[in-house]
Amino acid sequence: MKKVMRRTKIVATLGPATESDKALDALVKAGIDVVRLNFSHGNPQDHIARAENVRRIGGNNQRFLGILADLQGPKIRIERFKNGAIELSNGDSFCLNAECGSNDGDQTQVGITYKILPEEVSQDDLLVLDDGRIVLQVSSVDGAKINCAVVVGGPLSDSKGINLKGGGLSAEALTEKDKADIVTAAKLDADYVAVSFPRNAEDINTARRLLREAGGHGGIVAKIERAEAVENLESIIEASDAIMIARGDLGVEMGDANLPALQKNMINKSRSMNCVVITATQMMESMRDNPIPTRAEVFDVANAVLDGTDAVMLSAETATGSFPDLTVKAMSDICLSAEKESRASKSSHRLNSTFTQVDEAIAMATMYTANHLKVRAIASLTESGSTALWMSRISSGIPIYALSRNEATNRKVNLYRGVFPIYFPTIHTNHAEANQEAVELLKKRNVVNDGDHVVITKGDLMGTGGGTNAMKIVEVGNMPKFIS
Repeated sequence: MKKVMRRTKIVATLGPATESDKALDALVKAGIDVVRLNFSHGNPQDHIARAENVRRIGGNNQRFLGILADLQGPKIRIERFKNGAIELSNGDSFCLNAECGSNDGDQTQVGITYKILPEEVSQDDLLVLDDGRIVLQVSSVDGAKINCAVVVGGPLSDSKGINLKGGGLSAEALTEKDKADIVTAAKLDADYVAVSFPRNAEDINTARRLLREAGGHGGIVAKIERAEAVENLESIIEASDAIMIARGDLGVEMGDANLPALQKNMINKSRSMNCVVITATQMMESMRDNPIPTRAEVFDVANAVLDGTDAVMLSAETATGSFPDLTVKAMSDICLSAEKESRASKSSHRLNSTFTQVDEAIAMATMYTANHLKVRAIASLTESGSTALWMSRISSGIPIYALSRNEATNRKVNLYRGVFPIYFPTIHTNHAEANQEAVELLKKRNVVNDGDHVVITKGDLMGTGGGTNAMKIVEVGNMPKFIS
């Protein structure tokens, strides 16, 4: 009996808990597909060294692991308190003071890193601190001072984040640190670079331009965590290779109660526009300290899978948690179980659309044929991975194998739902020989047997990106040696 392959991909964040080779190897064996490097922590050399370790250990496990470099973005935070954390009570008066010293916070006021915040808020605005744990209502603005009343109190410590409820802050998505980190991402050959707090498509276009100028070839991921990004969702998707539903800051700005509907809409919209989508933030949060997930977390992951997300992401659970590999294993099991449901393998994607590119038309025809003929596998001989991406937009239980000689393409497609990369160095003008070699490769991996049907896609000019123009159905063990 053939092993059932998980179609939904798992992104895991590296950190102190997964710093050693042993811990990283355990993550790979547990089933991660893409590693996230959080550029909010560490220095350039740290990230370069981690990337080298990831690829070395991935290679030891015969796996193509993608690397996602996640930029820090603008830091809109309070400064520090001179005598440690304070306790705010409902109804207290408290001031966010842009002129307060960076270490001079006390029970009545604290400094802020975003010095123009007083210019961007008005009376009655709600400022949300520490991911929603503290809520302040603006009473008045007096020069550099934002005088507030505490609406939701609690402990408040150094350097907690600030969000404006409903969005509207003008902070640039790409800081000077981010621009320097993009150069680092290019040096380590990141497969994806994630932009934090983008407001519009131009932020994504700027990041892509800077990455290309630095020599990087990775895709750009837009983290949807601002209200403005939701308003500009379609144009951001068009400009991006992937989006990340970053539910932490997004929930603070939009309200947690609005997140489920927003998430479903964003997954649907992304897939319909041929964009990859990652669902992130607190998916298995309790497993930072516990060896099993809560039932609510099981439902959360499963619902994202049923809605069609390409990937689910772990943050602190694998970066600083006590059970990183167990967390990946538990998440993998949930994904596999959810993928058994019929709604996870059915799609009406683009049934009523016209296509402007030949390779996209081939991709759609392949999936229609494969689903109705019930073939065992799809083999996409690809240079850029585009055909595999288009095919992955169709929900299906049929595995798509991206066969490429390009290591960067193999790492990149590892984020696509239902796509599995295989190194395939052959470039033949003899198409029958290429077909035979592709099928033999699948047989060696025990994914097809004699008598199974396989759909193969490729181009007349093999080795040319964007040239897929042919689909062929073959029977394993009964293939012609020559083609006219």
